Amino acid sequence: MFAAGCSAEDGAQPDEGRTGQGGPTTSGSASPTRDAPPAKGSVDVGSTVATDLRSPWGLAPLPNGDLLVSSRDTGEIVHVDGETGKKTPAGGVPGAEPGGEGGLLGIALPRDDARSLYAYVTTASDNRVVRMRYDDRAPAGERLSAPDTVYKGIPKGAIHNGGRIAFGPDGMLYVGTGETGDEGLAQDASSPAGKILRMTPEGEPPAKGNPRDDSVVYSSGHRNVQGLAWDEDGRLWAAEFGQNTWDELNRIEAGGNYGWPEVEGKAGEEGFVDPVAQWRPSEASPSGVAVAEGSVWMAGLRGERLWRIPLNGGEPSAAPQAFLEGEYGRLRTVVADGDGGLWLVTNETDTRGTPEEGDDRILRLTVR
Repeated sequence: MFAAGCSAEDGAQPDEGRTGQGGPTTSGSASPTRDAPPAKGSVDVGSTVATDLRSPWGLAPLPNGDLLVSSRDTGEIVHVDGETGKKTPAGGVPGAEPGGEGGLLGIALPRDDARSLYAYVTTASDNRVVRMRYDDRAPAGERLSAPDTVYKGIPKGAIHNGGRIAFGPDGMLYVGTGETGDEGLAQDASSPAGKILRMTPEGEPPAKGNPRDDSVVYSSGHRNVQGLAWDEDGRLWAAEFGQNTWDELNRIEAGGNYGWPEVEGKAGEEGFVDPVAQWRPSEASPSGVAVAEGSVWMAGLRGERLWRIPLNGGEPSAAPQAFLEGEYGRLRTVVADGDGGLWLVTNETDTRGTPEEGDDRILRLTVR
């Protein structure tokens, strides 16, 4: 059952109950490990890399600077030339069944293997992670092999399917899931829903590092995780949709319980980990996150802005700062480009935006 008052992933419907005022807030003192970035930063849109993308969701940079982009609603993956913006169909992902907030969602490449493409897919029965071989020498539309299932059985729903996947600096695959609108699943230790999962590239529990040796569950108590990124010291940061009060940026600890549905935002309750920063949903509804130039960068859907959260060690060092507010519409995905900048993906064509000519786009950003 859907929770009373439970809204869609970005608050587009309904808006009732989201009347709280006030800007983003952060938690307390920092634990410095290196010089903190300046309190105030800057963002410059250097170029529009690609246009006319349909329901883009995941972005996977290739070593040569080109990009792979997934389309939630078509189940297709497109290759984008990083210099010219030329789009070439790579192929479709069989078994993807788009609907509501599900479909072909996040994609990721291992850090040492640009030929193994992983995807988070909603099927007729579940959400799952699959792996395909990617061959850029093959003809257009035929560059993907048939998918092999890496991990299956993640509950699916019309909302809150999670979907972000990423390889960590430890070589493990991390998977952000949602609780599908059935909020009790987030605290259900037997369910992978409402969790962050950590697994080997083959979908197995790692030999060490997880709370339980026989489980891929890394953290729990999440409502809908769609952003995963690591800082220079290997800390994992995750963005999460709240319900009516607070969206969250969390620093993820193995075994941490992040409170949903018992708490939302900073509660200071024993047994739950508070977020390091929180926002009213109208200002955020966060999806992707990235780390660049000493800050976490968080893309907002309903908020239609890019947030910068400067870090000093494991804590924010200054108040979050918003950029691009209302300039490009809904923002779904942000990925570090490896040179101190960012790729940013808009999301106006996912049925909740108001697309204009050229939407959706990939932008290349210079940030400080």
